[in-house]
Amino acid sequence: MDNNIEVKNTIRPKRIKKGDHIRVVATAKSLKFISDQTKKEAIERLEKFGFKLSFGKHVDEIDEFNSSSIRSRVEDLHDAFSDKKVDAILTVIGGYNSNQLLQYLDYELIAKNPKIICGFSDFTALANSITAKTGMITYIGPHFSSWAMRYGFEYSKDFFEKCCMENNAFDLLPSEKWSDDLWYTDQEKRNFIPNEGCWVLNPGHAMGRIVGGNIGCLSALQGTEYWPGLGDSILVLEECVETNPRVFDRQLQSLIHQPDFDGVRGILIGRFQKETKMTRSLLDKIISTKKELKKIPVIANVDFGHTAPTVTMPVGGVLEISGKKEYTKIVVIEH
Repeated sequence: MDNNIEVKNTIRPKRIKKGDHIRVVATAKSLKFISDQTKKEAIERLEKFGFKLSFGKHVDEIDEFNSSSIRSRVEDLHDAFSDKKVDAILTVIGGYNSNQLLQYLDYELIAKNPKIICGFSDFTALANSITAKTGMITYIGPHFSSWAMRYGFEYSKDFFEKCCMENNAFDLLPSEKWSDDLWYTDQEKRNFIPNEGCWVLNPGHAMGRIVGGNIGCLSALQGTEYWPGLGDSILVLEECVETNPRVFDRQLQSLIHQPDFDGVRGILIGRFQKETKMTRSLLDKIISTKKELKKIPVIANVDFGHTAPTVTMPVGGVLEISGKKEYTKIVVIEH
């Protein structure tokens, strides 16, 4: 294996800094979907951190799917990329329909105006498609709404800063504690759980370009022109409360059936929400039944996905992972 992986034709957006202008856009669910209090607290946190904010023209439009028209969402994305005063873009929140936008995006416009764009969950479809079409690194990390979290957000903020504001490689160190509660329903009633750290399901060492995010949204790109390709990749995969071990097994098997899966060098799996009923033993069994995974490292229970806090991952960037029974090291090299 060549550990000196080279990602060709990569566009690395410029780092953002305090004082920069962030545009908030709704790529799936509308800003109207979140409460006024959550919006207020997210604005205050981002402005206190040092950013200037503006919002897409159509972010408050809302329909029967808690989203808005394709035209409105595409227009706001194009405006954000073309506006020279905008330095970075945050998505409002996740949802279900970001993949509606893919055939309508002006990828040439995006490539000519590279900017950090960050979100997670349903944003996975957009992130991987933009990277596949343009070569621009995109970022799986906090939404705009995530910044409203009063407690347990420092880890998320620190890794957003490392990934989007700094230039150096950095270690993905585990958080001290994590939470799976509906923080936005009662910010003062939180339940934090000590973090047992990563689970090394398959030991080994690998380096590759990052592909993935939410496994369901990534799988929705299979067989399309937006598929990011799996050559020389580290797959980063997570799922939300709507899944269960059986569904995750099916989704993972679907990825393994891709003709380019033999290009996968390793897999990172994010922390599962408690309601999924996923356990280490169940996940270990899922991984052990798949012959294609026998010779690649698989590390799970990593701090990304639908629990809090979460790291920020650069889709299209370079990741190095080393997993042993007594030792785990995960390093983001290019971001």
